[in-house]
Amino acid sequence: MNRNIKTNLLLLAMLGSFTASAQNGGGTEFKGKIGKTVEESVEWWPAKKKAPANAPNVIVLLIDDAGYGTSSAFGGLMQTPMLDSLANKGLRYTNFHTTGVCSPTRAALLTGRNHHSVHMGHLNYASLGYPGYDAVMPADKATVTEILKENNYNNYIVGKYHVAPVNEITSVGPFDRWPLGRGFDHFYGWHLGHTDQYYPNLYDDNQVAVPDNSGKHVTTLLADKAIKYIANQKSIAPENPFFLYFSVGAIHSPHQVDKKWSDLYKGKFDKGWDWYREEVFARQKKLGILPANAVLPDRDPTVAPWESLSPEAKKVYARYMEIYAGFMTHTDYEFSRVIHYLQETGHFGNTLVIAIIGDNGSSHGPKHGALNGYVSRQDDDKQVAEAAKNLSKFGTEHSFMDAPAGWTQATNTPFRLWKTDANAEGGTRNPLIVYYPEKIKEQGGIRNQYGHVTDITPTILDFAGANVPETIKGVKQQPFEGTSLVYSANDAAAPDRHTVQYYELRGKRAIYKDGWKASVFHEAGTKFEDDVWELYDLKNDFNERIDVAKQHPQKLKELQALFDAEAQKYNVYPLVDATQGRGAAGRQRSAFTADRIVLYPGVDQLLTMSGPQFQGESFSITAEVNIRSAQDEGVLFATGSEFEGLSLFVKDGKFQVAHNTGSIVKHLESPANLAPGKHQLRFELHYTGKGGPVGHGVKPPQKPDVDGGTEAIYIDGVKVGERTIKESEARYIGFYKDAIDVGQDLNSPVTGRYQTPFKFTGDLKNVTIEYK
Repeated sequence: MNRNIKTNLLLLAMLGSFTASAQNGGGTEFKGKIGKTVEESVEWWPAKKKAPANAPNVIVLLIDDAGYGTSSAFGGLMQTPMLDSLANKGLRYTNFHTTGVCSPTRAALLTGRNHHSVHMGHLNYASLGYPGYDAVMPADKATVTEILKENNYNNYIVGKYHVAPVNEITSVGPFDRWPLGRGFDHFYGWHLGHTDQYYPNLYDDNQVAVPDNSGKHVTTLLADKAIKYIANQKSIAPENPFFLYFSVGAIHSPHQVDKKWSDLYKGKFDKGWDWYREEVFARQKKLGILPANAVLPDRDPTVAPWESLSPEAKKVYARYMEIYAGFMTHTDYEFSRVIHYLQETGHFGNTLVIAIIGDNGSSHGPKHGALNGYVSRQDDDKQVAEAAKNLSKFGTEHSFMDAPAGWTQATNTPFRLWKTDANAEGGTRNPLIVYYPEKIKEQGGIRNQYGHVTDITPTILDFAGANVPETIKGVKQQPFEGTSLVYSANDAAAPDRHTVQYYELRGKRAIYKDGWKASVFHEAGTKFEDDVWELYDLKNDFNERIDVAKQHPQKLKELQALFDAEAQKYNVYPLVDATQGRGAAGRQRSAFTADRIVLYPGVDQLLTMSGPQFQGESFSITAEVNIRSAQDEGVLFATGSEFEGLSLFVKDGKFQVAHNTGSIVKHLESPANLAPGKHQLRFELHYTGKGGPVGHGVKPPQKPDVDGGTEAIYIDGVKVGERTIKESEARYIGFYKDAIDVGQDLNSPVTGRYQTPFKFTGDLKNVTIEYK
């Protein structure tokens, strides 16, 4: 036999082996029979993976920034009929806790492990190079969706994700820590802490979503997409259960909602926040979700008595709350559309619904509320008057609203303090509703057992009867750190099983054990060794009114030692507060760390957080263009939005730059029209300030706002415009809101001189960013 014949026979044998392997499902042992012909062979197919018997559909609703006293389901004055209905037919858990802020709560919810344990000690864009803080969730602590996928669930997320590392949120990934890399089949939502309700920065699976220009509110878009996912799933694989994570943006700022919803509350809050607290407290007692001996804490000393306010301030503040409440009611309505769809199609019967009203307590809003950057940057005595002039903008796409601190404190009734106060119940205790008539006998029951967000994944898997594999994707799994709440579902008197829990967030910390809680309100910038610990007996003082540290020094010492042990165990150390580390800004955290960056037309929209940064340093942006005619126009490069940002564009034949500071838009433009032909159009900012970058949520300094340098525009190397800028203008350019676009400006426009998307009609070769 010659060499060619031998080679061909060997190749045929290899091909046959490969084909058999493919038929066998890529490695499963084939149990049929293969002969030389079909007549001599017997087909065999691997058994299809099946979900556990009678496994339920699972819906997790997570509302954002909602305090204990928001929803009517827990005594609040914001009407939520769907949540009320689920609570009245299911269980209200009154002693359930979150971590105190967004990303950590979401990481703990999805994994059943503590937030530092899964490397999410703070927000995903505030990462630090320590195991508890690098925002890289490890593979040995699988998500609930990765486990459910092993149990033949189809998994979907709509809305806020907020746990992917910032430098990985680009169109080239890596996508391992995006939703589809962590067990979800589809994702439609956003990656950061909030988005505009009318100009959202959305992703569809692993791609930037095409903007929806219909004018729909983003919560409506989420409900539409959730229904679409369910329609596909129940049409194609009705034998499979599904998991839906409905993670809305409400009621996080910006508070924006169609007028018909906010107008439902016209005049409803004219009595003010002191009245609201008393009213909600009474309703909560009537519902039986507070101890009979509960006492309402004093109003926070930073909040003015309602009756001390001027008539104009009362009018403005009440309207802020009308928008806030309308936003919440609209969210309940959109969520109800998903529930009603399941009911109408006959798929709601065996469905577990877990509704968490807040990933933390209500946010500590600005003293006067926030309509937009212009109003917020006015002196204190002018903010109310400026807001009053703009009441027609409240809640619209031209607002970027947050409610005054007096209202957000009121919505945390019956607790003290706010979101990010991880030491306090006001920052960490949130309502939980569990609806599952299939396995919960009682309707409208109240459960007072201690619970924590790490308990959600074990609870879902327990109710579903899911198998938890020892390894997932070849990685051996670590144990859960939360405790299933199923033990309490049909036993209101069952003793607590989750008996120890630490809290930590930017140095504010606490430790809970068997009804006792030791805590520290750490002041940022002070020494940790100077912190003063407090002690509360939550069984007799559930809302932390009376510090008993001096009466029980041994108990305090015991709990301090326990905190240290838990901190060592779960990656809490080193303690970091808001003044340490590198803050939330800086190129080192983005996907672009080079000193020279070239962007090409057609590049997908980049988030301002993960894209090139323009924070407290000198830089230039140069566009290589070919102007083909005098009519050519459009955006060359844009970062930011109507509320802050920078845009380079050609309009009316001239090269123009708009720098939106959040309070005013300044323009530079060439005095002469651009001649047809190739040009280099450059914007250059020379920064002389000393402040450096600011983090998200940190307002640039107001006074004194000294000169911070210059910005200029050049055509083919010749300067054609220049102006002096203030330090604040160079420290805060398109930092968080909206995104970065090349060759167009999607979403909200940086300047009123054009309407989006204002695509460039000439030839754009590239845009080069250089840091000096």
